[in-house]
Amino acid sequence: MTTRAAPAAVDLSRRDLTLDLARVVCVLFVIVVHLVQVGIGPGQDGGLVASRPAEQQPWFDAATWVGQIMPLFFVVGGFAAATGWRSWTAKGGDAAGFIRTRTLRLAQPALPLFVFFAVVLGVATAAGLPAQLVSDAAVGAGSPLWFLAAYLLCQAAVPFLAACHARRPVATLVVLALGVIAVDVVRFSSGVEEVGLLNLLFVWPLVQQFGFWYADGWFARRHPLTLVGIATACYLLLWPLTTVGPYSTSMLGNLNPPTVPLVVLGIAQACLLRLLKPALARLMSLRAMQEVVFVLGSRLMTIYLWHLPVMLALTGISLLIPGAAPTPASEAWWWSRPILFVVVLAVLLVLSLAIARWEALGTLGSTPPRAVVALAWVCAFVPPFAVMEWFLDLPIAVGGAVLLALAVFLLRRRPRAHASVRSEA
Repeated sequence: MTTRAAPAAVDLSRRDLTLDLARVVCVLFVIVVHLVQVGIGPGQDGGLVASRPAEQQPWFDAATWVGQIMPLFFVVGGFAAATGWRSWTAKGGDAAGFIRTRTLRLAQPALPLFVFFAVVLGVATAAGLPAQLVSDAAVGAGSPLWFLAAYLLCQAAVPFLAACHARRPVATLVVLALGVIAVDVVRFSSGVEEVGLLNLLFVWPLVQQFGFWYADGWFARRHPLTLVGIATACYLLLWPLTTVGPYSTSMLGNLNPPTVPLVVLGIAQACLLRLLKPALARLMSLRAMQEVVFVLGSRLMTIYLWHLPVMLALTGISLLIPGAAPTPASEAWWWSRPILFVVVLAVLLVLSLAIARWEALGTLGSTPPRAVVALAWVCAFVPPFAVMEWFLDLPIAVGGAVLLALAVFLLRRRPRAHASVRSEA
């Protein structure tokens, strides 16, 4: 079976444009969060040091209860996965083909980024730049890559979890929720932080399942007051979880490894998304807004993956210009954030003209054997997982580039059959 790229013309009548808008807003908000989290400036000894200005503010923890929007991204991703899987299977596609296309959609955009990191870190090391500064910059630039590992796991689980959802939707949620709780209990009672990594198998797939329920219309059938009540109850539950319970009061502190509060936050955000749908639908009825969302949405993975390297590069350039780089956390620094946001986004859009082509699947050959797809998925998963667990450095960048190249090579095969299916998965 040959897989072809989706046609250029999109039938908007069959899309929930409010979810396209939500995806774009989530990624843009991630850029905003990193703009206020990453500060690079002179230290006491005159050398450059990296700091996290936003986290030093008394309001930061409370702000993360609103600003931690990654659960919402997985809810929206669950909706897309559910509808994509149904469309894929309706056209005769199987699980291996679905996982293949979903893996490629993540591995291809990540490949040029890892190559870039390998080259830059190699040059920086050879040039003898301060090791601590290079390490801090690499850790910061690679921090968003955890998302690739989590999302690859969720996408690989879609065929299985979709079948579970079709047969026992409530039981599926219960089993995943019990898994989340069990992992957290063992982690915090034993003090072994690594145990928390098992929640990659439960937290994000569970939040993704909320997107399945959203696609089924469960949230649409709830009265607005019911949704308000559920969202309020979730936020109220976060209070004892983070004050009496073992969890961080910062939702950022609950991110890696993922924990129960993110599940609670995901339910609240799914309810709020549905409550806001009428207003978002009116906004997306405007042609200008549709065009903006299409331009950003068609290169969204490029924007997400490259925003921190671009941000750090622009910061480095400003440090070379006398008076252009305000001291991090100063009043001038805070006022410079909106300006830098516009500049970063503009540079990303220009950069995407060359890099965003890696997001397109084009024409694929017949689906490789399942073992090959599984091996390619592992090759795609290991690099971002390594960054999440040990942070980005030169060996991980080089190894990641090699593994991602192998993943793309294994998954992109020349057509062997004449039958065709469009890759709408």
